[in-house]
Amino acid sequence: MVAQRKLFLGARLKRLRRELELQQSAMAAQLGISASYLNHLERNQRPVTAGILLRLAEIFDVNVKTFAAEGNESAGAEQLGEIFADPMFADLAITRYELVELADNAPSVADGVARLYTALREYQRHTPDDENDPRGLITPETWVRDFIQESSNHFPELEASAETLGVAMADALSIAEPLRRRLKDAWGISARVVGTDQLGEATQAYDPERRVFMLSSLLRSENRTFGLAYQLAMVEFREVIEKIVAAAAPPDQGSRHLLHVSLANYAAGAIIMPYGRFLASAQEHNYSIDRLSGEYGANVEQIAHRLTTLSRDGARGVPFFMIRVDAAGNISKRYAGNSFPFSRFGGTCPRWNLHAAFQNAGKAISQVIETPDGQRYFTISRTIDRPIRPDLQSDGLLAIGLGCELRYAEQLHCAAGVDLANPPITAVGPACAICPRMNCPQRATAPAGRVLAVDENRKTISPYPFVPG
Repeated sequence: MVAQRKLFLGARLKRLRRELELQQSAMAAQLGISASYLNHLERNQRPVTAGILLRLAEIFDVNVKTFAAEGNESAGAEQLGEIFADPMFADLAITRYELVELADNAPSVADGVARLYTALREYQRHTPDDENDPRGLITPETWVRDFIQESSNHFPELEASAETLGVAMADALSIAEPLRRRLKDAWGISARVVGTDQLGEATQAYDPERRVFMLSSLLRSENRTFGLAYQLAMVEFREVIEKIVAAAAPPDQGSRHLLHVSLANYAAGAIIMPYGRFLASAQEHNYSIDRLSGEYGANVEQIAHRLTTLSRDGARGVPFFMIRVDAAGNISKRYAGNSFPFSRFGGTCPRWNLHAAFQNAGKAISQVIETPDGQRYFTISRTIDRPIRPDLQSDGLLAIGLGCELRYAEQLHCAAGVDLANPPITAVGPACAICPRMNCPQRATAPAGRVLAVDENRKTISPYPFVPG
């Protein structure tokens, strides 16, 4: 019966070989086949024949019946099919083909998915009163970040509305006064600066009953301007924002409110820096943050964030990514106008000089980094001030990293003088636990899912050497 059907056992063969700690050439030699043929077998480009099964049994003491039965995709794929039929995955539209491919080619990963889903269901079983969508177990911050990234940090309808309003209110000196007047004349909202005795720990607050918008006297001027734009966006674009939020279908109220705030912040930046004018300015100044800050009365962080949103069809800017961290490495913002392999669950790589910015406050530090997939990026790192003036705060600076693919760097003012054809390259990675780089002297933890190759008679650059592959 085994010989009468085609058996594609690539994942099982590969797992067996790795358990035996054999290279492809060594296993192929013992089986009496070429290494290239074994490679085809492992990649499911050739079926495993009865002869090879018999040699596996003879040489490696494999139970032919069990080994061949594992090749039947139905068990793993059926289990995955049941898992991904859950309504929490409905929006992903995962196909049967994808599930079969995962079950066949990465059975251990499929087992891990099943284990996580089982843990989720056990958690829900012990909390029967929780009727939320299971996606509610994902933190609101993570859910909103993922949604914004899936949208390439660009919302066309919101952009168009904000651009129309921003151009109409453009002022050669400052947009703050036109913003204040618009709030008062169009919406009957008075804006005023007040002390901490009225706001306490808040930096801004709106009282809908009195129709008063209050800004802390401790805020920097550019943050007060942004606050005015935020409040105007909340009332001016409420319908547009609510439409986007409804279409996004957040899993819980926390995520819904946070997304609403994030979109209002987005719109505030778009009002102060209208798309067409801002893109033209950015290109004219070769994306110089300092020049753009001077022109728009915005701070470094506001400019950097706006640069990540320039993805309008037919009028795209350089696709930047941005990340913000504190001195301890905690990530508080990350945005990308294009793909960048941010670490989803960990911090940033210590080899990226984003962290060195704290020792060079006020200075812009450039660096060309290479991620494990071979992609190269030109980055600039610098410290930024918090919204509250430094003499009135005690928690120090933040730092941002702004970057783009190396091929765009020639358009950047901050890349002037850098030999972009042959720059010094710094190899970076994601969080240490998932970083595949073997010889990193700054590795802090052993890589997950890797076999350690620690030898008491030999020390290596990395404290956690591991077997490749």
